[in-house]
Amino acid sequence: MISRAFKLRFRRRLRLRKRQVEELSFQAEQHLERNFFRRLERLVEVRRFVGMWFVLLALLGGIMVAQLRSLDGYYQTLSPAPGGTYTEGILGSFTNANPLYATNPVDSALSHLVFAGLFTYDEHNRLVGDLAQDMSVDAGGTTYTVHLRPDLTWQDGKPLTADDVVFTYKVIQNPDAQSPLNASWQGIAITKVNNTTVTFTLPNVLSSFPYSLTNGIIPKHVLGAVPMASMRSVAFNTSQPVGAGPFAWSAIEVHGGTPEDRQEQIALKPFAGYHGGKPKLDRFVIRSFHTRDQMLASFKRQELTGMVGLSDLPADLQHDASVRTYSLPLTAEVMTFFRTSEGVLADVNIRQALVRATDTMAILRQLGYPTQAVREPLLHGQLGFNPAYAQAGYDLSGANAALDATGWKMGSDGLRHQGRSTLGFKLYALNGTEYSRVASALAKQWRGVGVDVSVVLQDNTDFQSTLAYHSYDALLYGISIGTDPDVFAYWDSSQADIRLSQRLNFSEYKSTAADGALEAGRTRSDPSLRSIKYQAFLQAWQKDAPAVGLYQPRFLYVSRGQVYGLTEHAINADVERFTNVQNWMIRQVGVSQAPAQ
Repeated sequence: MISRAFKLRFRRRLRLRKRQVEELSFQAEQHLERNFFRRLERLVEVRRFVGMWFVLLALLGGIMVAQLRSLDGYYQTLSPAPGGTYTEGILGSFTNANPLYATNPVDSALSHLVFAGLFTYDEHNRLVGDLAQDMSVDAGGTTYTVHLRPDLTWQDGKPLTADDVVFTYKVIQNPDAQSPLNASWQGIAITKVNNTTVTFTLPNVLSSFPYSLTNGIIPKHVLGAVPMASMRSVAFNTSQPVGAGPFAWSAIEVHGGTPEDRQEQIALKPFAGYHGGKPKLDRFVIRSFHTRDQMLASFKRQELTGMVGLSDLPADLQHDASVRTYSLPLTAEVMTFFRTSEGVLADVNIRQALVRATDTMAILRQLGYPTQAVREPLLHGQLGFNPAYAQAGYDLSGANAALDATGWKMGSDGLRHQGRSTLGFKLYALNGTEYSRVASALAKQWRGVGVDVSVVLQDNTDFQSTLAYHSYDALLYGISIGTDPDVFAYWDSSQADIRLSQRLNFSEYKSTAADGALEAGRTRSDPSLRSIKYQAFLQAWQKDAPAVGLYQPRFLYVSRGQVYGLTEHAINADVERFTNVQNWMIRQVGVSQAPAQ
C-alpha cells in the first residue's frame, strides 16, 4: 500500500517538472521571435537585392554553358562513323540475284552486293584481285593460273575453294543452264590444281580474257545437286542466295498486286567474314520501282538514302541542300543502233545519210554535263582508236544528196516518198532518262532531211524485252566498252544469232571483213599488233554505218546527304559504284581534337 507521504512527494515533483517545461517553452518562443521572425522581416526588405544576385548567378551559369558548347565545336570535328541503314532505290524489278543470270539494274546490284568474283576494279578502274590473290599467264598466252586468297568462306560459314570456282564456270558452259555468259566461255578448260589454285586453258590467245573473270562465284555445296535445266529457276536465285560478297541476304518483301505498282524491298546484312572487312553499314536495302515518278516520290519522303536511274537531277531537288550528286564517267558509248537485217535501214546508203544528218555537237550541248563525242566503236584514246576512221561528220547537203540518190524523193509535206511509201522508222529509247530527250532531238534532225522517225519511249520492263527480242527498227542505247578494246560481242556476226540467250549485236551487223579483224585483234597479245589488226574493223564499220555514235555517258548517283567512301571515278558499268561499298558510311559523330599549339 502506497503511503500518503509518497503521494505528496510525487505531486510536488510533477508540478516542478511542469513549471520547467513551461519555462523552456517560453524561452523557445522568445528565441524563435528574436532569431527568425525578426530577421525574416529584414530578408523581405532586401528581397530585390537578393533577387538580383540570383539573376546574376543564373546569367553567369548560362554564359558558361554557352561558352563550353562553342569550345566543343572548336575542339571537336564531325567525322564519318559506322552504322545506319542505307536504302537505295533502283528503277526496274527483281528477278534473279544469281550472278550467272543477273542482267537488269536491280538484279545486277543485288548480285554485286551478295556475291564476289575472282577479280574486280579498283577506284582507278584497274583490274585487281577480289577472291583471287594473284594471277599469272604462261609464255604462250593461253593458260592462266589463278591463286585464291587463303581462308575464304561463304556467308553460311562453309569454306570457299577452287571447287566452287570450277563449278561456277562449268555451269556457265553448260547450255542447259542457259546463262547469258555462255557464249564467252566455250572451248575454255577450267581445272582445279589444289584447293586454292585454278587454271584456265584457252584454245587460242584472248587478250581480254582476264576481264571476263569479274562475274560472281556461286557455291557448289548449295547448288551442286541442282539439275542444270533447273539452275535458272532454283529458289537460291530469289529467296536464299549465299555468296561471298560484302552483304548477305536477309529478307524480301513484295508490295503491289500488278506489274504497274509492284515494288520489291530486299534487305541485306553485313557479312562479317568478307575478305575486304566487315561493311561499316548496319544494313543495306534495295527498293525497286516501276516508274521514275514513284522513285522520286519515295526519295522526297526521305525513304531513300540514294537512287539510281536518273540522267539528271529534277528541278525541284536542285535547290535542296541535303541532296548530293555524284557524276561517274562511264567507259561506254551511247549510240543509235540501226537494225541492218531488214526494213529501210538495211540500205547502207540510207544509214550513211542518217549519219551525215546527225548533229552530234548539238546533242552534247543539251546533255547538261561535260563529255566527249563518240565517232567510232572504240573510245577516244583506247588501244586501236584511229580518228581516220571516224564516222562521217555533220553534213546536211551531203545527207540530202545521198537520200536523193536512193530514189526517196522529198514531198510537199517535208517527208520523202517512194510511190505510196513514206521513208520512216521507229526509234526506241528508255523513258524518263536523257535518252528520251536525245531521241526527240534525233527525230527532229532526221526529219530535217525528210525522214519520218517515230520515237517510242518505254518503261524499264518493256525496254528490257525490246532489247532481248530485238523488236525495233533503231535503238538508242548505251553499251559498256570497258578498259580493253575487245568489242567482239557488239559487232561480230556470230553475236547476232537468234539462238543466243543474249544478243548484244544490236545492229545485227554482219561483215566478213569486220569479223576477221575482230577475231584477229582479240587473239593477239602484243598491243601494237592488236592495234593494227583492229584497223580493218574500224574501216568496215565506217563504210557500213551500222550505227551512229553520239557521246560517252556518265552514271549519275543521287543521295540524301554525303555518302562517305563513294568517290567520283571512271567505271565500266553502273554496279561498279559498289567498288568500295564495304567502307560506305552515312553517319557522323563529333570527335575531339587537340587545340593547336
